[in-house]
Amino acid sequence: MTVRNLDALFRPKSVAVIGASERPGSTGAMVWARVLEGGFDGPLWPVNPKYDTLGGHAVIHDAGDLPQAPTVALICTPPASWPSIIHKLGGLGTRAAVIVGEVRSDDDRLALRHALSAARPNLLRIVGPGSLGVVSPTLRAHLGAPSCTVKAGGVAWVSQSNALTNAVLGWAHARGLGFSHAVALGDEADVDAGDVLDYLASDPGTRAILLELDSVRAARKFMSAARAAARNKPVLALRSGRADPADALYTAAFRRAGMVRVDALDDLLDEIETLGVGRVAAGATATLITSDRGLATLACDAFAAAGGTLAPWPDEASGALRQALPHAVGGNPLRLGDDARPEHFGTALKLLAEHRGTGTAFVVHASTHGAPVGEVAQALIANQRFAYRGLLACFFGGVDAATRDALHAQGIPVHTTPQRLARAFARLVDYRMGRELLMQTPEGLPADVPDAIDAAQAQARAALAAGERQLTGEAAARLLERFGLEIEAARADTDSEAKEPQREASDCADSNAESLRKPVVDIAVELHDDDNFGPVFRFTAPSADGVSEPLRIYGLPPLNPTLARDIVTRSPYARLVAPGPALAALTALSQAVCDVGEIVGLTLTLRVYRDHVTIVDPTLAIAPTRSRLAIVPYPRCFEETLDWQGLRVTVRPIRPEDEAAHHDFVEAMTPEDLRLRFFGAVGTFDHSQLARMTQIDYDREMALIATVQTDEGVSRTLGVVRAVADPDNETAEFAVAVRSDQKGRRLGRLLTDRIIRYARTRGTHWLVGEALRENTAMIALARASGFTMTPTEDPGVVGFRMALDEGV
Repeated sequence: MTVRNLDALFRPKSVAVIGASERPGSTGAMVWARVLEGGFDGPLWPVNPKYDTLGGHAVIHDAGDLPQAPTVALICTPPASWPSIIHKLGGLGTRAAVIVGEVRSDDDRLALRHALSAARPNLLRIVGPGSLGVVSPTLRAHLGAPSCTVKAGGVAWVSQSNALTNAVLGWAHARGLGFSHAVALGDEADVDAGDVLDYLASDPGTRAILLELDSVRAARKFMSAARAAARNKPVLALRSGRADPADALYTAAFRRAGMVRVDALDDLLDEIETLGVGRVAAGATATLITSDRGLATLACDAFAAAGGTLAPWPDEASGALRQALPHAVGGNPLRLGDDARPEHFGTALKLLAEHRGTGTAFVVHASTHGAPVGEVAQALIANQRFAYRGLLACFFGGVDAATRDALHAQGIPVHTTPQRLARAFARLVDYRMGRELLMQTPEGLPADVPDAIDAAQAQARAALAAGERQLTGEAAARLLERFGLEIEAARADTDSEAKEPQREASDCADSNAESLRKPVVDIAVELHDDDNFGPVFRFTAPSADGVSEPLRIYGLPPLNPTLARDIVTRSPYARLVAPGPALAALTALSQAVCDVGEIVGLTLTLRVYRDHVTIVDPTLAIAPTRSRLAIVPYPRCFEETLDWQGLRVTVRPIRPEDEAAHHDFVEAMTPEDLRLRFFGAVGTFDHSQLARMTQIDYDREMALIATVQTDEGVSRTLGVVRAVADPDNETAEFAVAVRSDQKGRRLGRLLTDRIIRYARTRGTHWLVGEALRENTAMIALARASGFTMTPTEDPGVVGFRMALDEGV
């Protein structure tokens, strides 16, 4: 279902508590009390036939008698009552419900199925059953039974565990930390982790997302949502069960989705401080500022253990500090000396601000007579604006609540040890590096399939038609060779014929040739069609030192050389070989799996030499159908180049690397054109917004751009058309924009025709759009393209609609 109606959960206007009670210890009493204590100030209705008033509120005796549809209903009644209640709420127009009660028996499971069936026709979303609830502190909405009221903050918490959610909320409350939202998913009968991630990806009040889970229900949707979220903000994931055989697959999936995996709850809790409080730009380097040599040593060790790199200082920075702070020991770490005063910390921040290469500022301090912690904290607050890449503090022994809150108010995270501070920062660096992998969009098939790939597809189909379910030996080799892979058997005769001349060569040549012919490592490669994640590679290499465990790495196709490099560089053998052949081999294997949809499994050995790679003993399992890829490749089939208005124009799907050109495209539009396109005044677009426009999931959205090459060889975007389908692919909403200096040249019609063709190809039933009534050009374009005008709830907005099915 994805994000449909989730705004009701996170931005409720009214709440009903079905089964509200005053009986001590009952679920209804706990939920009702927490809603009241939270201070929700919208309409609030308790529902229970046993009471007339509760907490000063008149009680409604039946859900069907509510005076209006509540935005959210909290259901605290036994399972047998759920179908009737959901049916009544759906009829009223309620858009979301949280089922707090649990499913314990077959009868309960049957009642849940009936409740879900009753919710579906009305698009009513259900969290739970067995959910602790959904908390949105900025609205004072505590929709469930959390253990405490929750402060507002910048981090969202999403968990499959009620107990862990309560523990984390209590931990944060005791430290003055808060959340943008907190969600306990319960049994995920409807709303799941992917849905919530999808919503939070665009939530302006959420700067980062902390996710705790042990399984993923719908991997395709989850990966899409996680990638969308990680493009905009850090997403950190904790998964329990390292002994689970599937755990390495989750690690690969998280990494491919741009998420940062943490190994312990302590690490996740530290990020509530770092991400919820601070505004830290995660560069790769930092400068340590402290007073004492011992503290400096401890901090350096912690930073090195976390994989961090201290910034090299330019000579002018050291010179300026020597003048301003003659007793300080310059360089990184910067030691202010045992006689350091609070103002010296502020002076250091000011001076470092002029030298951007010094990176993020880390202040590590233990209280002294000359520089008490509270006064140093005030100096940091006064000079925080100079730390352009952010400021993190570590005060041994902690700080009092008032000082902590003052630091938090200025966006300065406070940690208790250098180790916790360094690890928290290292995870931000991991996130920045993970975003680079998110930019990768391996390509799918073009509209005109190359002969070699066409032949491979035909070979697989012919084998299936002949009743075969496996390709081995020469047949498997022939299919893989079509993708440029070298099969070991094909080299045997050549190697044999070459033996005699090699014996006659010099000893040195013999040695070199033998070294090149000897494999460095044999890697076992398997592909299986995972029930959840679809086709998945597993690469297994023997221990490099004979002591450690064999290396096992999972990879999700599609792969390109950059994504393949991320896999290869994690092997201890990578430094022993030329990287190019291995990257090419993994990319080619991925292409074979992506382009030949009949391949459902494979086993082979990837024999890696110093200068080349071969395939040994390939076996391919084939079937008529298989699961979908967890990540959709770039759809080259929608690319075309044509002559238009005297220009050579390429129309193609948008790609992440189009961000700079898309920025220029938006900048070239007049304020009035932007207002008409976005239904209001629009300022500049930041990286986050542009990333959402250019880094799309091609399975749920399409953006076709028209581009030309300038004389300088730079791609310029002239126009864009978008279509975003609903989860059921029933309806897609489209919009089109053209550079202001290209209006009147029928580019909008060209793009609109192609998005209509795309939507039909995808099997979408309806294409819809809206325009401001004064946007006469867009309305005329819609009419000319075959849309029918429709009314909307807003008299200033015109709707248009087109049936894409034949005969509709």
